[in-house]
Amino acid sequence: MALSGIERGVFIKLFNRGGYVLDFSTSDFDTFTLESVGVALCEKYHLSKGRSLNAYINEADENLADKLLFDLLEYYELSYDNFERETVPNEFGKVALDYGVDYSVTYKKCKEIQKRHSSPLSDYTNSLASNIKDAFSSDYIDWQMQIMMSMQSENPTEAIGKAKEIIESCCKGILEENGLTYDRTWDAPRLVKETTNLLKIAPDNIPSDIRGAESMISILKSLRAIANGLNELRNVYGSGHGKSPNYQGLSERHARLAVGSALTLVNFLWDSHLRMQLKKFESATE
Repeated sequence: MALSGIERGVFIKLFNRGGYVLDFSTSDFDTFTLESVGVALCEKYHLSKGRSLNAYINEADENLADKLLFDLLEYYELSYDNFERETVPNEFGKVALDYGVDYSVTYKKCKEIQKRHSSPLSDYTNSLASNIKDAFSSDYIDWQMQIMMSMQSENPTEAIGKAKEIIESCCKGILEENGLTYDRTWDAPRLVKETTNLLKIAPDNIPSDIRGAESMISILKSLRAIANGLNELRNVYGSGHGKSPNYQGLSERHARLAVGSALTLVNFLWDSHLRMQLKKFESATE
């Protein structure tokens, strides 16, 4: 659920310091907002940092507006030099004031709002994304991840395309690390099929006589179906295809479903790859 106008106002009150935004320089603020929501605010509005922030929050897509506010809150907590002085009482029970303003109360309100709007699904998706970024050292994959996560609300179709590319990149990386070649014409479903066969996690690799075999096979088939579904969606809604007058694009909820599914598949593939590598290492050292 999106923040209300009143709730956004509480965040603005914490960040907007008389035309300034916390301790950002203009160039640093533009860099921060560009990375957060894809827009350099001062460059866009030609206003002070505080007024540019207000203008963007008032006119932007509500999901992007909320994302920027939550990102600024994270910056305030982790990088703002005066955070502890403003929010943690000293031995006399007092906090530092900024031009006579006690921001500790406003900060507590922001945290309460953040907690109310915390999404378990978003937390799960972000956690999966973080795991993948940590696992892959490729700058290209890291770049794909950033675009995919930021585009879920701004451009759902593009996010779904990136989700498919993440799966392809993961499979290619696993195949390469195991000394196997792949055909550059292989699509996502073919890459997933070859990768699961390599890792011995394809449905055919599950013995039919073990307990829960049917359920395990069903789940593995569903994971492989993710690549098929994303591939078909991307082909139908890709930007290169003509659109009818009644065309309706994909929504953010479709993008979040696709991205979450792709991240689940990639995490499973990568974990399986690491498990196989560990077994090889243990066998070689025996």
